[in-house]
Amino acid sequence: MQVRRLMAAADYTVLPDIMQEDGFRELFLKSPIGRMIVEMHEDGHFVLAEVNDAAAAYFDMPRVRMMGCAPEDVMDVGAASEMKTLMATCFKTGKPAMFNALPRFPGGVKVQSFILTPIFDSMGQPRCIDVLARPELVDSAQLQRERDDAMMMMTSIFDTSGLGIMVLDHHGRVMRINDTFMSDYGWQREDLLGEEFTLLVSPEDRESSQRMYQDMIDARRSGTREMQIIRKDGMVADILVTMAIMELSQKRPFMVVTLRDMTERHNMMRNLEDAKEEADAANKAKSAFLANMSHELRTPLNAIIGFTEMMKKGTFGPIENGKYQEYLGDIHLSARHLLDIINDVLDMSKIEAGRVDLIESDVSITETLESVMRIMGERAHAAGVMLDFRVEDDVPAVRADQRLLRQILINLVSNAVKFTGAGHKVLVHAFNLPDGHVRVIVEDEGCGIPHDMLEHVMVPFGQVKDPRQSSGQGTGLGLPLARAMAELHDGKLEVQSTEGKGTTVLLDLPVQRKTGKR
Repeated sequence: MQVRRLMAAADYTVLPDIMQEDGFRELFLKSPIGRMIVEMHEDGHFVLAEVNDAAAAYFDMPRVRMMGCAPEDVMDVGAASEMKTLMATCFKTGKPAMFNALPRFPGGVKVQSFILTPIFDSMGQPRCIDVLARPELVDSAQLQRERDDAMMMMTSIFDTSGLGIMVLDHHGRVMRINDTFMSDYGWQREDLLGEEFTLLVSPEDRESSQRMYQDMIDARRSGTREMQIIRKDGMVADILVTMAIMELSQKRPFMVVTLRDMTERHNMMRNLEDAKEEADAANKAKSAFLANMSHELRTPLNAIIGFTEMMKKGTFGPIENGKYQEYLGDIHLSARHLLDIINDVLDMSKIEAGRVDLIESDVSITETLESVMRIMGERAHAAGVMLDFRVEDDVPAVRADQRLLRQILINLVSNAVKFTGAGHKVLVHAFNLPDGHVRVIVEDEGCGIPHDMLEHVMVPFGQVKDPRQSSGQGTGLGLPLARAMAELHDGKLEVQSTEGKGTTVLLDLPVQRKTGKR
């Protein structure tokens, strides 16, 4: 705002004599109520001859800038016009007048109205006008009611809170406790009121707790921490304490403390940790046991398989009865199936026990897939499933454990054949990805896996259907074993499936596994 100066500084020093007295002038300037002295020039213009600090705050302008200004320089045009009309009336009649305050409060000071009072010279003529702000009246009864309502609300919250609450003074003495605290910890009010809160702390921690509390009071700091307190019956409770500073009149600090009992939660966590450690130990013991049982489990089965093969071939003479031949075939088939299951279980146990060491060499993807096709060809033919193996020319050899890589692919192809109906096919395709990874996909046209069961089938022994209801599903270790073996090679195995349309398994081996050889 461009302020117009209608008087020189020397022009408005001609004030009532009392304004020249230092004591009155200081009182005028520092008064908490806004006040201005207005003079009228001979040409009828009004100027602010003196302004105190409260009036400057109200108009949100520096005091030195206001002095010498016209009313329209500090207020809007409409209000200034009304103010000048009232001032002219005061000079003419010599009677006080009242001007309603502006609807805005730039400086945050609330004023209801201004009282305009003429000041007369020794000749009885109006010399200037004393403009006195009239503060907004406050209904003390309403304030009292609001204070009572606030106290009632806070008391209700304090008493009915589900958390224990204490109020401590700056010495750490208990000033107030709520019913929840007494119910949770067994103390009575008369036990604690006026006592230091360290009564609730174990003797060895009292000095450090008091020192910490005093530091928080001195720094006016709030905070949260876990600690232990003593119940009335002597038992110890684990609690979460939240402390907040509250400063009352005369800057008296108090601490509002809320206490949440964590004993049950801590006990549950401890029990869970103990149970987890026991389960981990049992799982490791199981895995170690099964891994160590490899020889004992496989040796008798190998003997059964070997002897049945000799008997079927008639190594020491023919078996005349055809029924015996049929039984020998069943025994041989069951033994081979049982050996496959035991091998899967033992392989998974070794992996879980961390006892699998890769025997790495340069492995040809093409040769590996050819061996898988030879192994799975007869089974696929018997099921009426066509196998389609494709390997792109640019797929290099990889650094891998040949037995495990072949086992991964056998498991994937075996699963695909098992769940693909006669007349459909299984595609096995190996190629390079744009990012350099080697990908092998095994895609079938089988029954598929429901979306909500995809994670389940990747868990050891996880199956889509109950094996008691659907025969020939195996142990549920095929996919989990394949994934575990892929991860041993820093690879990744992912299953994509649509129920009723088939399943695709993606095996990705990282770039660093490539050898550059074909």
